[in-house]
Amino acid sequence: MKIIIYISILLLIVTLGLSAQQTVRYDLFIKDTTVNYTGTRVDAISINGQIPAPTLYFTEGDTALIYVHNMMHHETSIHWHGLLLPNEQDGVSYLTTAPIMHHTTHIFKFPLKQSGTYWYHSHTMLQEQIGMYGALIIHKRNEKVHNEEVVLLSDWSDENPDQIERSLHNATDWYAIKKGATQNYWEALKEGYFGTKLENEWKRMHAMDVSDVYYEQFLLNGKTEQEAKHYKKGDKVRLRVINGSSSTYFWLTYGGGKITVVASDGKDVEPTEVDRLIVGVSEIYDVIVTIPDDNTAYPFVATSEDRIGSTTLWLGNGTKQAAEPLPRLQYFEGMKMMNDMMTVGGDMNDMGMDMSLQQMDMNTVMYPEATQMDHAPGDSMSSHHTKEIVTLNYAMLKSPVKTSLLNSPIRTLYFELTGNMNRYVWTVNNKTISETDKILMKKGENIRIILTNKSMMRHPMHLHGHYFRILNGQDEYSPLKNVIDIMPMETDTIEFNAMEEYGDWYFHCHILYHMMSGMGRIFTYENSPPNPQITNPEEALKEVYHDDRRFYPMAEIGIESNGSDGMILLANTRWTIQTEWRLGYNDKSGYESESHIGRFLDQNQFLSLYAGWDWRYRNHDEVEKNLFGQKDTKNGRGVVCLGLQYTLPWFIVADVRIDHTGNARLQVSRDDIPLTSRLRMWGVYNTDMEYRFGLRYIVTKYFSISTHYDSDMKFGAGLTITY
Repeated sequence: MKIIIYISILLLIVTLGLSAQQTVRYDLFIKDTTVNYTGTRVDAISINGQIPAPTLYFTEGDTALIYVHNMMHHETSIHWHGLLLPNEQDGVSYLTTAPIMHHTTHIFKFPLKQSGTYWYHSHTMLQEQIGMYGALIIHKRNEKVHNEEVVLLSDWSDENPDQIERSLHNATDWYAIKKGATQNYWEALKEGYFGTKLENEWKRMHAMDVSDVYYEQFLLNGKTEQEAKHYKKGDKVRLRVINGSSSTYFWLTYGGGKITVVASDGKDVEPTEVDRLIVGVSEIYDVIVTIPDDNTAYPFVATSEDRIGSTTLWLGNGTKQAAEPLPRLQYFEGMKMMNDMMTVGGDMNDMGMDMSLQQMDMNTVMYPEATQMDHAPGDSMSSHHTKEIVTLNYAMLKSPVKTSLLNSPIRTLYFELTGNMNRYVWTVNNKTISETDKILMKKGENIRIILTNKSMMRHPMHLHGHYFRILNGQDEYSPLKNVIDIMPMETDTIEFNAMEEYGDWYFHCHILYHMMSGMGRIFTYENSPPNPQITNPEEALKEVYHDDRRFYPMAEIGIESNGSDGMILLANTRWTIQTEWRLGYNDKSGYESESHIGRFLDQNQFLSLYAGWDWRYRNHDEVEKNLFGQKDTKNGRGVVCLGLQYTLPWFIVADVRIDHTGNARLQVSRDDIPLTSRLRMWGVYNTDMEYRFGLRYIVTKYFSISTHYDSDMKFGAGLTITY
C-alpha cells in the first residue's frame, strides 16, 4: 500500500512539473511605420506597432513558439540575442536562418534552457537602427516576480541610417560639427592646445571622439524619459538594463545612491556595489537600486558616452530630484593621450602598459568628473577630501558558481581588432568577414581567444549561441558573458566550450556600422549536416559577404562664378572608382577630366595604386614646361596613366603618376583644414605648375558657401554641394 501511495505522489509531482512547462506563443507583426520623436517625420520599422517591440516574457523550461509576420515590402530577420538554441533558430539571414521574405510568416520554435534578461533584434541590414528590437525576459521557475523594470536603451536618428552609413565611410565631419567636437585650429588656439593639434595631424589622426554618429534622441523603452511612481521608501528595484542601441555606449548613474550589479548578459554574478557603470552596445546588466525616501522621484540616468544626451527612468513618486548632467568631454586631453599612443606610421604604442578588463580607461583623461571633491563636515573651506567614483570593470565580476571548462584540449586563436577610422573600415587581423574562411571547430573542444584592440575605438564583441568565460582573475568563478567590450590598446582573453551540435555561429562587433563593414568571424562545426533553411549555401554565403563588399557613393560639386569643380567617388573596403572635373566657362579657362580606379595596398590604407586616364583642353598659345623640364600638354591632353597616392603627415596626399607618353607629374593636396568648426580651407599644387586653394563655410551636411582661386580658372565664389 505504501509503495502505491509513493508512486501516486511521484506521478502527481511529475504531472505538475510537466504541466508547468508549457509552450508560450507570441505573434509579432512587423510593418513600416512613421514615428515622430523630435518633430521630424521619419520612416521606421515597428513590431506590433511599437518601437521598441513589446517585451516577451517566458519561464525557464518553456518552449517559445513565435510567429513572425513580415508585413513589409522587403525581407527581414530576427536574432534572439544571448539565447542558447538550435542553430537554424538563431536568426541570422542567409547564415543560420532563411530570411523572412516580404508578406510571409516565419515560425521560430525552441526550448528555453536558461533564465535572465535578453533581447531580440533584426539582423538584416540597418533595420535595428530604425526600431526593430525588443526585450525578452525569462524568469526562473517558481521565481517570485516583483519590483522589476525593463530598461531598454537605444539611440535614435532622424536621418536615414543608409545615409549615416554612407557618410561614415566618406569621412564626413558633419556629426562632429553637430556635437561640437571638431577640435578645430581656432578652438585649439583658444584652449592652448595648438601644438597638440599639430602633433595629432602629424600622426595622421583625425579629431578625437568616442562615438561616431550624432543622435537626436536617446530612448528608454522608446521614450525620452519614463516614470515608475508606485515605488516606496525602502523598496529594492531590479532594473533589467539592455543596451539596444546601434552605436552608443551609455553611462548608468542613480540619484538615489549606489548601484548593485547582480547579473550580466543573463548570467548571475556576485552582487557588486558601484557608483556607476558603462554598458556597451548590446550588453546587458541587471542591477538593484533602493528607494531612499518617499515624496521624491529618483533619477536612474543613462547618458551617452559622448555626453550629448541622456534618458531617465524616474523611480518613486514626488518631487523629481535633479540629476547633475555629466560634463562635456575634454577632447584635447584625449588628443594628447592619443598622440602618446600612436606612432607616425599609424601603429599603436601601449607605452609598456598591461591593459585589460576595462581596468585602465584611457578616456578618463577626458572625464572632468573622474574624481569629485567632497567637502567633509568640520573642514575649512580650503580643506577637501577626494572621493573616488567606484566604476564597474570586468575584473570585479565573479560568477556565483564554478564555470571551469570541461577537461578537453584548448585551441588558442589570436584576434587583433583593426580598422581605419578615416575610411571607416573595421576588420579582424586586417581582414573583413568576406576576406576570410570560416573557423572550423570540433564539438567538445575548448576555444580560447586572445583579443587585442589595435584601434582607437571600443569594440563590443558578441558570440552567437554560446557563453564564454572572461579570464579576469576569478579562476574557477570567472564570469560568463556573450558580449565583451574591448577598449583601445586592451588585450583580453575569453574561452568557451564548443558545446553545440552543428552549424555556423557569428562572432562580431555589435556596433552596427562596424559589423556591416566586416568586423567579425564565422565559427562553424565540422561535419555539420545541411541546414534545411539554407537551400543554396554557396549563394547564401555570398549574401552574408555582400555587406562589407558594398560600394558607397560620394560627390562634391562646386558651382561658382569661375566654373565648376567636382568629384564623384565610389569606394568600398579596398577599392575606389573616381572621376573628377574642372570646367571653365570658356576655352581659355579650359576643361579637364580625370578618372581612376585604385586599390589600397597597406593596412592603414595610406598607400594606394591606381590606373586611369586624363583628358584636358585649354586654349593657350604659349609652350610651357613642367618642373621636370618636360613639355606641358595641358592645352591638349588625352593620356592613360599609372600612379601612386600616399597620405603623408598632416593629411597631405602625395600623388605621383606617369602617363603613356612618359610625362610625369607630382601633386600634393589637402582636402580639409578645419580653421573653425564650419570654416574649412583646402589646397592643391602640382608640377605642371597648376594650383588651387579655397575656403568653404559648411551650412548644412550637403551645402556650403565656397570660394576658391584656380591658376587657370582664376577667382570664383558660389556654392558647393557635398553628398
